[in-house]
Amino acid sequence: MFERYTERARRVLFFARYEASQLGSVSIGTEHLLLGLIREGKGLTSRIFARSHLSLETIRKDIETSTKIPREKVSTSVEIPFNDETKQVLHHAADEADRLLHNYIGTEHLLLGLLREQQSVAAVRLIEQGMR
Repeated sequence: MFERYTERARRVLFFARYEASQLGSVSIGTEHLLLGLIREGKGLTSRIFARSHLSLETIRKDIETSTKIPREKVSTSVEIPFNDETKQVLHHAADEADRLLHNYIGTEHLLLGLLREQQSVAAVRLIEQGMR
């Protein structure tokens, strides 16, 4: 399923899973994917974040505090699935790569996928911070 993903994009998915486990989530949401993009911190997406003057620390804190019910961390050995919204974002990312005639899916495509899912937690946070 992830053959087309670049090393950085795969790392983002790994970090998203880690973020979900640390926040006690039973599934990987778009907010975890966004945290994964922030944590990866390299490549085109990090340059886009920098040029957009986003406060990544504010986004991180907003997401962490929006977890209303404090939950225990989930073991990293437990399989954590993508939720439906995140699956849709991954589908959008593949669509964006195809639209741009790229044979790979990179972090930039993941970011575009997040922004296409406009009602998602991640897109709302990015838009609140001024990204369009």
